[in-house]
Amino acid sequence: MHERGATISPDPVIRVALVRKVFGLVPVLDGVSLDVRGGEAVALLGPNGAGKTTLLRILATLLRPTAGSLEIGGIDARRDPERVRPLMAMVAHGSYVYEDLTARENLRFWEVMRGGDAAPARLMAALAQVELDGVADERARTFSAGMKRRLALARVLLGQARVLLLDEPFTGLDQRGRKWVHEFLQTFKAGGGAAVVATHSFGVGLGVADRIGILVGGRLLVDRPAADLSGAQLYRLYESLTDGLEVAP
Repeated sequence: MHERGATISPDPVIRVALVRKVFGLVPVLDGVSLDVRGGEAVALLGPNGAGKTTLLRILATLLRPTAGSLEIGGIDARRDPERVRPLMAMVAHGSYVYEDLTARENLRFWEVMRGGDAAPARLMAALAQVELDGVADERARTFSAGMKRRLALARVLLGQARVLLLDEPFTGLDQRGRKWVHEFLQTFKAGGGAAVVATHSFGVGLGVADRIGILVGGRLLVDRPAADLSGAQLYRLYESLTDGLEVAP
């Protein structure tokens, strides 16, 4: 997998406007607005409990917002979630692979469940793209964390998603695994995909970002081009906004 430059489209693939989410009486998201264009990745920073995962789950139509609007590919995701789900893929912090199934069986299961084409040639092509074709018939429980993350990303290739939502994708990976995921994201962007990467780390995850968002207490306090901030400036800004809350290395 080789890194290529991405051309950012003028129109947003993801459009979030004034989204709120309240659990009981507790607001978890409070008026969040965010646009992400094709060919662009937004790194969403914030301490634990800031609302990052909740926002990703709303984007994935797994949670319904209390208020606000959400469009994916120009489709109203609140009104017609079934139409937008084929356009997106979400890989959460855990890879959620089935440990007792082989890599090939995992892909076949996922494709059958979503009503996709589980033809053997398609499954093997996706495994080859994530460099797992050589272990297609080995059980997932024997895989490293990086291999499981790559297996989860093979679903993205099978579904031909336009939107990729990643929750802490680099956590638990060694240097080779982090490099591989970074290159995968660059390739996804180069194909016109839009990505949102939620993290509380200032590590490798920021290298793929075109924009930086900082979410604190359910509010998006910063949305700026990544090129506008050096690493030191970003760290100082984050620390000032979180007032000493958890800052990961």
